[in-house]
Amino acid sequence: MVQIRESHAFPQNVPDDLDAWLAKVEKSNDRLDSGFRESVLEAVEAVRAVEKNIPDTHDLDEPRENCLQVGLEMVEILAELGMDIEGLQASILYRAVRTQKLSLSSVRDGFGDGVGDLIESVLRMAVISSLRNDTQTQALGDDPARQTAKVREMLVSIIDDVRVALLKLAERTCAIRAVKNANDDKRRSVAREIFDVYAPLAHRLGIGHLKWELEDLAFRYMEPEEYRQIASLLAEKRSERQQYIDEMITTIDAELCKLGKSGEVSGRAKHIYSIWRKMHRKGIGFSQIYDIRAVRVLVSSVSDCYAVLGIVHSKWRYIPNEFDDYIASPKENGYRSLHTAVIGPGRKVIEIQIRTFAMHEEAEFGICAHWQYKDTSGSASGVYEEKIAWLRQVLEWHDNFGDMAVGNFLSLEGDPDRVYVFTPQGHVVDLPNGATPVDFAYRIHTQIGHRCRGARINDRMVPLDYRLQTADQVDIITGKLAAPSRDWMDDSLGFINSARAKNKVQHWFKSQHRDQNILAGKAILENCFHSLGLDPQIFTGLVERFNCKDINGLYQKVGAGELGLHKIISAAQVEGQADEFAQGSLRQQAQRFAESDYYIYGAADMPNSIAKCCNPHPGDPISGYFTKSHVVSIHRKDCGNLLRLQAMESHKTIELSWGAAPHNMFPVTVAIKSYDRGGLLRDITALIDAQGLFILALNTGGAVGSIAEIEITTEVDGVEQLSDLIALIGQIPNVVDVWRVRD
Repeated sequence: MVQIRESHAFPQNVPDDLDAWLAKVEKSNDRLDSGFRESVLEAVEAVRAVEKNIPDTHDLDEPRENCLQVGLEMVEILAELGMDIEGLQASILYRAVRTQKLSLSSVRDGFGDGVGDLIESVLRMAVISSLRNDTQTQALGDDPARQTAKVREMLVSIIDDVRVALLKLAERTCAIRAVKNANDDKRRSVAREIFDVYAPLAHRLGIGHLKWELEDLAFRYMEPEEYRQIASLLAEKRSERQQYIDEMITTIDAELCKLGKSGEVSGRAKHIYSIWRKMHRKGIGFSQIYDIRAVRVLVSSVSDCYAVLGIVHSKWRYIPNEFDDYIASPKENGYRSLHTAVIGPGRKVIEIQIRTFAMHEEAEFGICAHWQYKDTSGSASGVYEEKIAWLRQVLEWHDNFGDMAVGNFLSLEGDPDRVYVFTPQGHVVDLPNGATPVDFAYRIHTQIGHRCRGARINDRMVPLDYRLQTADQVDIITGKLAAPSRDWMDDSLGFINSARAKNKVQHWFKSQHRDQNILAGKAILENCFHSLGLDPQIFTGLVERFNCKDINGLYQKVGAGELGLHKIISAAQVEGQADEFAQGSLRQQAQRFAESDYYIYGAADMPNSIAKCCNPHPGDPISGYFTKSHVVSIHRKDCGNLLRLQAMESHKTIELSWGAAPHNMFPVTVAIKSYDRGGLLRDITALIDAQGLFILALNTGGAVGSIAEIEITTEVDGVEQLSDLIALIGQIPNVVDVWRVRD
C-alpha cells in the first residue's frame, strides 16, 4: 500500500539539516560531480532570499506552499532518476518562478540559459494545465477522450528535452502528495490531471515507481470509497500474506543455490489502483486477483531468467493464461520481464516476476537508466535517442486507457505535424502546422470563419496571416455579416493553410449570385493584369483555354474561386505574354567553378581565381579578396593568408557562397504608392530579401503630401514570381497600390 507523503519532505530549519540532505542526494545519484553541492546551494540561497522578502501567496497548485521545500522535494525525486546539475538547479528554482517570487530573467542572469530554458518549458506545460477546462466537457464535436488525448499531444509537442518532462513529473508528484489537506474539489482536479496526462507520461518513459505512486494517489482522491475498500482488504491479509511470501522467498533462494546461480529475491508490493483496474477489466472479485501475493527474482543474465522460470514451473504448476514473456516481446515502453503465476503451497496463487538487474533498473527508472546528457556517442546514446522518440509516439498512449478512442490523429490533415491551441474557453484545438487564425476560425465553426475580421493571440492583436504556435490562446474577432475575403483564396498571401478552410471559403463564393461573381472576377483580372503590366487583350484567348462560353463565364469562374490567379497567369504566358515580359538582359549572378556543376555567388561578373594557398573546393566556407589586378581571389574562410589580408584591408574582402546553376532572372521595376510612415522602406526591402531576391536599384521619389512613391528594380524568374511579389507588397500596412512599371 502506498504511503501518503507530506509535501514538507525537508524540515523547516533548512540550514541545520542541509549537509545531511546533500549527502543523501549525492548517495542517490552517483553521476553527480564535485560541483553539485556548490550549484545546489547557489539555487537554494536564491530561493531563500526571495521567500524572505516576499510574503507567501495562495497558489493554484499547493496552497501556502514553501517554494524551497517543494524545490528540495523535487530534487530528491529527480536525483534518483539521475538528473544532471542544470536540471536539479531548475527544480529548486521552478516553484519560485512559477509563483512569481523570482523572475525568469534573473534566473537566466544568475544560472545561465540552460536552466532558464528548462524552467520556461515547464512553465509552458503549466500554462496548458491552467488554461484547459474539465476534459469531461464536450467541445467542438470532440468527446472527452478526444479532448484528453489532445491535451497529452499538445504537452508532448512542446517537449524538446526529456528533462522538461521529468521536471514536470516531479512537480506534479509533489502536487499530488501535497493535496492531502486540500478541499475535495482541489484533490479531484489534481488527480484528474494526473490520470489524464502525467501517469501515462511516466508510463511512456518507463518510470515505474513514479507511475505507480501517481496512479495510487490519484485513485485515492478520485474514488475514495473503492480505494479504502481495497486498502482494507489488503491490510486484513497482510501478516498472513507476508509470512507466505517469506516462505516462497526462502524456497526460491534455496533452489538458486542448488543451481549455483546468484540472485536477489524479494516480495513485491501490489498497487491499489492496478488491483482495482484488473478487477474492473476482467470483471472479477478481489479473491480472484492472482498477484496479490507476488515475488520478484533478479538475476545477472537473460539465460538465468529462463533458468529460474524452469525452476519455478517444475516446482509448482503454472497458470497458462497468466504467463507473459516480455523479454522476447517487450512492452511498447521497453519494459522487459518474465511474468508467471503459479499455484504454490496450500493451493494459493502467487505471481512471480523474473528479470535481470539491468531490466529492473529500466523498469524503475525507464529512460533515466540510459541517458547521458553530455555524451552523444556510443551505444548508450543510441538507446537514449530511441527512447526519446517515445515522447513523439503519442498515438500509442490510448493503450494505457483500455478501449478509450483517441481517433486516427494523423488522418485529420494528412500531415503528422500539428499545432495545438486553446479556444477562449480553454478547449484544445489541433490544426496543421502553419495554420493561421482564419484556419482556426473555420475549425471552430463555418460561420465564425465567414465572419472573421481579426484575431487576438494571448490577448495581443495579430494579423490574419499569423502562424499559430502550440499553446496559443486564440480569440477570433467577428463581424455581424458573413463576408470572407477573396484574398484568402490567394495561396501566395498565406491566409489559409488547411483544406477545411479552403473548401469552406471556396464554397461560400460559389454560392454567391452569378452577377456578383462576374463583377468581382472582372475587377480581380483587370487589377492583376494592370499590376503585372500585361495586355488585357489576352482575355479572349483565355476564354477558349478555360472552356468558358464567353468573357463573363471567365469572370464568373475567377470571382467564384474556381480559377486561381496562378492558373490565369500561367495561361497568359502560354498565350504569348511571356515573350513580352521576358524582354531584358539576363544578369550574371554566378560563375561556374571549373567544369563542375557548382557556381560561385557573390562576385557577380567580376573576374575571379581560386587561391592556390588554400585551394577551396565546393562545400568549403569561402570569402573573396580584391587583388591589385582587380581580380577576386577566392579563399577558404579559415585560410591564413586571407585572415592576414582581412586584418589589414577588411574593405577588400567580400562574402561568397557555393550554389547550383543560376536561374534565368529578368529585371523588373515595381512602383509602390503608400501612405508614408516610419519603417515603410524597411518592411518593403525585408520582404524582398525574404523572397530571396536582389535589389538592383531603389528610388524614393519623395512624399507628395502624405503619399510616398517608391520604385524598386529587382529580378524575378517569371511573371508568376512577379505576381506573388506584388501581392505580398500589397499586404504591407499603408500600401495603397503596387504595379509593374513599363518602359
